[in-house]
Amino acid sequence: MQTRKLGTLAVSVVGLGCNNFGGRLDQERTTAVVHAALDVGINFFDTADVYGGTHSEEFIGRALGARRSSVIVATKFGIPLDEQRKGGARPEYIRRALEDSLKRLDTDYIDLYQLHRPDPEVPIADTLGALDELKRAGKLREIGCSNFSTEQLREAAAAVKPGAAPFVSVQNEYSLLERKPEHGVLAECAARGIGFLPYFPLASGLLSGKYAPGATPPPPSARLADASAPLGARFRNERNSAAAEALGRFAASRGHSLLELAFSWLLARPAVASVIAGATSAEQIRANAAAADWQLNADELGEIDRLAPLAPA
Repeated sequence: MQTRKLGTLAVSVVGLGCNNFGGRLDQERTTAVVHAALDVGINFFDTADVYGGTHSEEFIGRALGARRSSVIVATKFGIPLDEQRKGGARPEYIRRALEDSLKRLDTDYIDLYQLHRPDPEVPIADTLGALDELKRAGKLREIGCSNFSTEQLREAAAAVKPGAAPFVSVQNEYSLLERKPEHGVLAECAARGIGFLPYFPLASGLLSGKYAPGATPPPPSARLADASAPLGARFRNERNSAAAEALGRFAASRGHSLLELAFSWLLARPAVASVIAGATSAEQIRANAAAADWQLNADELGEIDRLAPLAPA
């Protein structure tokens, strides 16, 4: 498994998104998926305090056990959890959220601590100052953000005091079917040395190949099984389904799967540090890990642009 830099961290180019843990997966199945990831060389685990009603962090901590020091654990804060933990990016809330995450993960440090979404009520300088203090205290190694625009990344960069910790990553939605980061965020990342982490890299499963014509119908529990449900309606719309079918035929004509295309196309972007796809089984983990090896050439990238073009800003 290759790695790329994320600040001072070296993360596997295929990571594991842990939003299924504590919800769709219990502790036993979570442990099986985590161990399968470790077995194929995945060292980057991305979660959030809100995932699984806080259980995702707990399950990951138990699954990693004594192997904690050999992996990169990323988590997020900022989304409300309940009436007592209302989220946001105020310094006092960050300190509480971090201590809670450390306890749930059964660790004394977090490798990458990320603001889950911008907080318009709090000056970004205040947030960065609190995160820098926690880094200096040894409770986290690097800091990142999520769902930030180009302008918000610039505002954050300008607010960093000399010698203080900057954001080393931004995690936004990005896939063959959602290319909005190409309208500025990716260029900003490249200019500032910020690693980009795409979420929904498989368009919630539409780019996995399991919804392709002729494929075995996915079980009712699959995220997009009901095309009329909110998530299904968002991803399995006419435009996306047609593009996914065309991309699947393109990949097959070159001896690859749609899954391999989805991973390899993202990793063809130098700013992308790791593709953090979720998984619910060891088989999915192994498929994801093997999907990043297609080196797309210029002609292939041009054909992909034709089949799934970048939408206007």
